Amino acid sequence: MNMIEIERKFLVNSNKFKTEAFKSESIKQGYLNSNPERTIRIRTKGENAYITIKGKSSESGLSRFEWEKEIPVSEALELLQLCEPGVIEKIRYFVKSGKFTFEIDEFSGENQGLVMAEIELVSEEDSFEKPNWLGKEVTGDNKYYNSQLCSNPYKSWKKEG
Repeated sequence: MNMIEIERKFLVNSNKFKTEAFKSESIKQGYLNSNPERTIRIRTKGENAYITIKGKSSESGLSRFEWEKEIPVSEALELLQLCEPGVIEKIRYFVKSGKFTFEIDEFSGENQGLVMAEIELVSEEDSFEKPNWLGKEVTGDNKYYNSQLCSNPYKSWKKEG
């Protein structure tokens, strides 16, 4: 399936989203290719697994090509062994906000302490309700891309403040 993905990313400033979540799942992922022009991701998500190819982000950072196909978990586990160094592990929480759903990722491992929310929109102009736990927008900031968190994990960042 071919599609253009339109999403905005934000930091999360409190754990209050957890009480609003209607679902959560464990995710483990790695990258066969983390080049921003064409990332190839292998992911296990709950009882399912996927291979995803993403193209370069638009100038605004809001849109990019995405192709995804479900694959057997056994194949995904084999492919994860071939991935570039650095595996992303996180719990994803789902929170309804008006007609949209926020996906909030609470990272573990080398990215422990990082909590990010993303919302997938129909168009770049869509407006949406902003919950009070939503922090600074980081849409288009490459260092927050999962593919970059593999090679430059959150724990290695120089902390601000």
